[in-house]
Amino acid sequence: MKLLTVTVPCYNSQDYMERCIDSLLTGGDRVEVIVVDDGSTDNTGAIADRYAQEYPQIVRVVHQENGGHGAGINAGLKLASGTYFKVVDSDDCVSGDFCRFLDQLGACERFGGVDLFVTNYYYTHTDGIGDRSIQYGNALPEGKIFGWGKTRRFLVHQMLTIHSCTFRTEVMRRCDTDLPRKVFYEDNLMVCRTLPFVERIFYMNSDLYRYTIGREGQSVQDDVCRRRYPHHLQIAEACFRSVRLDEIRSPNQRRYMRHELFMLFGIACIFTRLNHSAQADEDLRKMWESCMRWDEKWAAYFRKKSPLLFLNLPGNPGQNLTEGIYRFCNRIVRFN
Repeated sequence: MKLLTVTVPCYNSQDYMERCIDSLLTGGDRVEVIVVDDGSTDNTGAIADRYAQEYPQIVRVVHQENGGHGAGINAGLKLASGTYFKVVDSDDCVSGDFCRFLDQLGACERFGGVDLFVTNYYYTHTDGIGDRSIQYGNALPEGKIFGWGKTRRFLVHQMLTIHSCTFRTEVMRRCDTDLPRKVFYEDNLMVCRTLPFVERIFYMNSDLYRYTIGREGQSVQDDVCRRRYPHHLQIAEACFRSVRLDEIRSPNQRRYMRHELFMLFGIACIFTRLNHSAQADEDLRKMWESCMRWDEKWAAYFRKKSPLLFLNLPGNPGQNLTEGIYRFCNRIVRFN
């Protein structure tokens, strides 16, 4: 059995996927790399097949009809043989710390393993402006296995994402991690569905994941996020429905999941209001109504008793305030 399975969802990735795969090959035989060619129309499939021929003990390839990023993750998880599972997008890569990460992952396994291994991720902008590391040292103990009871408060910009998370494969398979097809930002749903099942955690203070920002057409670009606001709304609601906060026994775990949902609702509200349209505002209203029907107590908390209240103020004043908050936050952490 491999120590780690890394799934690389690819769609028309011929121009950058080799950098990603090459960085993963540095892990050697401890790693299984599953490259999912998600209905590409360029040379992505041929490049993936070449790697599989050259590295048959490491690289596996899946060719499938286009189903979106989530369908790529689904395919990788279904086939994964590694003890641990990670997703690395084809336009991103891992750093030179990958072997040290694998060493530490193996050490954890010798002490009974963990459900979640957390590392930092590093924003790398194509224009070289605003690069920075998202670290967790203020919230998580370093260098030891711990439970939620040892965690501290996360700052507002800190979220556990696919970039920072490596999950135990069997833990992911215990929960409903089957992701929707052709829906963007669904990786947040993968994390939200898995975190309630996590008990044992390890944090390595390393900028392992190199997250590339600025590629044309990228899903996190400002104009793309605005246009795809229905996807943000759908995923935020799905995440909310996947987490029953009152059923989480650990106070610290419940506190973190509340933080995660707050951030996901906030992102959805922001990119919806940035459209400055009555239809977008109506779609936002319908999302909140649906969440109220599912769990009135916590939907009301997020909508009316948290700072999200200001992102939902009606009409032009609310839209303009939201835009100002967005611009301010993006100057602090340039996330697109």
